[in-house]
Amino acid sequence: MAAELTPIEDLDRRILDLCTGINAATSELLVMIREFDERAGWLQWGLHNCAEWLAWRCDLSMTTAREKVRVAHALKNLPTIHRAFSFGELSYAKVRELTRVANRDNEEALTEFALRHTAVTVAERCRELRCGREDSFDVAARAWANRSLRIRRDRHRNMFVMTVELPMDAGEFVEKALDRARDDESLEVPDLADTSWPTRQADAFMNLVTGYLSGNSGSSGDQHLVTIHVDQSALAGQGGRAALPIESVKRLCCNGHAVAITETEDGEPLAIGRKSRLIPQAIERAVRSRDRNTCTFPGCRNHRFLQCHHIEHWSNGGETSVANLMLLCTKHHTLVHEGGFRIEKDFQDDWCFKRPDGIAVPEVGYVSELYENPPAGGLLSVAETMVREPSVGVYWH
Repeated sequence: MAAELTPIEDLDRRILDLCTGINAATSELLVMIREFDERAGWLQWGLHNCAEWLAWRCDLSMTTAREKVRVAHALKNLPTIHRAFSFGELSYAKVRELTRVANRDNEEALTEFALRHTAVTVAERCRELRCGREDSFDVAARAWANRSLRIRRDRHRNMFVMTVELPMDAGEFVEKALDRARDDESLEVPDLADTSWPTRQADAFMNLVTGYLSGNSGSSGDQHLVTIHVDQSALAGQGGRAALPIESVKRLCCNGHAVAITETEDGEPLAIGRKSRLIPQAIERAVRSRDRNTCTFPGCRNHRFLQCHHIEHWSNGGETSVANLMLLCTKHHTLVHEGGFRIEKDFQDDWCFKRPDGIAVPEVGYVSELYENPPAGGLLSVAETMVREPSVGVYWH
């Protein structure tokens, strides 16, 4: 007789239980690493530093070992992040990024942000904060100095191999050029029915090369738009978020190859009310800018085939405005319209997705009834609740 399978919801919960335990155990490990380093325990083995000992003793790469030592020492001065980490609320991936930008003034706000967003989103926010610093000139200078293009010929596979590293702003232009070359109907593109995405990218690159060599770009030469997210305070040298190092942003603002959209914390929404269901280009551009040109469904990182969705349907009185629109990929747009998924306000007055059975799809991890009715202390107090009642089932990672 075949063994009975574990119900999928129980399996989901057990996996997240284990992940929460791993987070807490990793926090304890880093505390011990910091103490070991402060007491110079590595000297008894005749090694040069703690990272070298950790790499040898625990079978880690030197890069991983150095990073663990760095994070271990950084957490000593970040009690809020350390507390959430020790209770399993934050994963090591999030903590590693947070310790690069957090200080006593901003760590509570950053912790709240990290509790509600995925590790990928947290990494993006931390990178923006690093770029928004006044010393971002060094970041931009290093990126520019490290640009490279390497070519080798793989004779065995009859392949020409290129490896390119460019500053982020230059890479955005490359991506725009590839998009245009791939979508240009006047260019010769093989049948794409059975072609993978990397292959299509390679075809687009070849179209760019052949167009340049023939003296014809294959397009009308119209200017393209690259959107750069940057806080007004960052441009003023007062700190804030920026998608690129501030010096790079200032350089791009000086020429006509890019349009920098400067945003305040609140932003100024565009709206045309009920006059039209169709979305004007300016409003769609603002929505794509706000949503980072990414599907907003939790866990989805799709940057392609995106569509603007009316949260409150136009037929039900919803406006065609930035506030009432969000980006969804084709799959999740279909799920919302034909798959029974709904978009509703949660307890924090934010939009959230709900499955057809009414269960909320959280931005991160598994969230039970406690998320729907949080304790008075807010999300940071969830950890204490978990310690007192381990079966509650609230996990952030």
